[in-house]
Amino acid sequence: MADEDIDLQTQAYRVATPVYEGPLDLLLHLIERAELDITRLSLAQVTDQFLAYIHSQSILAAEEMSGFLVIAAKLIQIKSEVLLPRPPLREEGEEDPGEALARQLRLYRKFKLAAAHLSDLESLGQHTYLRLSSPPKVAGTLDLSGISTEDLIEAARIILTGSTSQDELKTVVAPSTITIRQKINQIVSRLKLAGRSTFHSFIKSTRSRLEIVVTFLAMLELIKRNQIQVSQQSLFGEIDIEPTGSINFEEDFELEFGE
Repeated sequence: MADEDIDLQTQAYRVATPVYEGPLDLLLHLIERAELDITRLSLAQVTDQFLAYIHSQSILAAEEMSGFLVIAAKLIQIKSEVLLPRPPLREEGEEDPGEALARQLRLYRKFKLAAAHLSDLESLGQHTYLRLSSPPKVAGTLDLSGISTEDLIEAARIILTGSTSQDELKTVVAPSTITIRQKINQIVSRLKLAGRSTFHSFIKSTRSRLEIVVTFLAMLELIKRNQIQVSQQSLFGEIDIEPTGSINFEEDFELEFGE
């Protein structure tokens, strides 16, 4: 190749990306410009052009020039081995410099193309990128291994079918007065007649969320006084209530926190 052609090719070389500018950019440019595959042989063919560019860039700082000199040394070694009548003998485990540089250049081109694609997306305002890896597994705070979809559907059906019709929004409903004492007496009376019951049986006809909370507090108060004992066989399952041996069905319960 004539010196004029080398000068034209090296002078035409410009790095467009502000992310990185270095010897691999130049080497990739020379190979793609000559329409060569990235192989050991093509690296030997562009060695002279690479060296010509280094000579034309004498004003580069030492730390910038060092990277070009490392690649240049590898190219000279590759070209000299290609010119030999037989390939040089290598020790066991020693890597061929041409194969290593070609592999490094292929990997660099992949990253360069990916960076260009991301730059195009950013210029279009598309700042979201496809996640190729699977989402991380997050350990749940509740053990739902024994719950199936049918269990959830059944629980929703029970709640929805047990709800009463609501008044129209134009109607003003006066809040009802519900006390813990009333709910305690209701639980004790039910247990006196039936012997045992469930928490759901006390709230299935409730009219408000407040009444459910008060019923639950009444149940906790009786548990604290050792008047009842409760059990639940599964997560979100029914709460069974039955009296203890020390329950007094005739006792008038005095509450520490009022009604």
